[in-house]
Amino acid sequence: MSNKSLIALIVVVVVAIAAWNCFYIVSQTERAVLLQFGRVVQADVQPGLHVKVPYVNKVRKFDARLMTLDAPTQRFLTLEKKAVMVDAYAKWRVKDAERFYTATSGLKQIADERLSRRLESGLRDQFGKRTLHEVVSGERDALMTDITASLNKMAEKELGIEVVDVRVKAIDLPKEVNRSVFERMSSEREREAREHRAKGNELAEGIRADADRQRRVLLAEAYRESEEVRGDGDAQAAAIYSKAYGQDQEFYGFYRSLRAYRESFANKSDVMVLDPSSDFFRYLEKAKP
Repeated sequence: MSNKSLIALIVVVVVAIAAWNCFYIVSQTERAVLLQFGRVVQADVQPGLHVKVPYVNKVRKFDARLMTLDAPTQRFLTLEKKAVMVDAYAKWRVKDAERFYTATSGLKQIADERLSRRLESGLRDQFGKRTLHEVVSGERDALMTDITASLNKMAEKELGIEVVDVRVKAIDLPKEVNRSVFERMSSEREREAREHRAKGNELAEGIRADADRQRRVLLAEAYRESEEVRGDGDAQAAAIYSKAYGQDQEFYGFYRSLRAYRESFANKSDVMVLDPSSDFFRYLEKAKP
């Protein structure tokens, strides 16, 4: 190969390499910034094919997919100074490529370290505002929503990243806290049971009182009706007696005397002191031979 051919080949290779270095591609899952001598000249390069000046411009690409920060298990104090062991994680992604590069040099490790410190501070603040009962059972969702909002506000401003979600995976109680929590929850359940029993007794008393009232009303109505029936019967009996008396007064008097004898002498153990000549024995005197 002649010198001219060799030189031509070298020139072609150099031109090809230079041409190759003039182009770069940003994928859909990436964020990128264009640098010129280490200074950002294009802040947020969109996905696609782009041109740069070889050896003058440099491209830094960052993964724009969702990242996970697993925070180490940490000990926090609640509002009443009760200790809890918290295991949490955060989901984040690059939102502002220039700010992310400036704050972290484009390194995920640095971003995780700074975000982890902020997450720890935010969790400590949120747990310190709530009681143990609230963080264990009552307000965990509200706690995660609040910490996500506050952490995202800081992260966008300082790191150029968006915190999509913060989740508390587990809240465990240290051994020294377990006993006090158990006792408090037991006392609360006992108090609730007493309240339910008191309400049940009150309801039962009301039902019994209403039943007694209805019983008295029914008995009074029945007594009134029975007295009315008895009064009607007595009136009818009196009318019959009066009619019979009008038809045969002597027989009616005799019949009344017999009834009086039967009722008076029904109990053989009774002792009666009467004058034999009294009107009570008038019909017995007539019966003598």
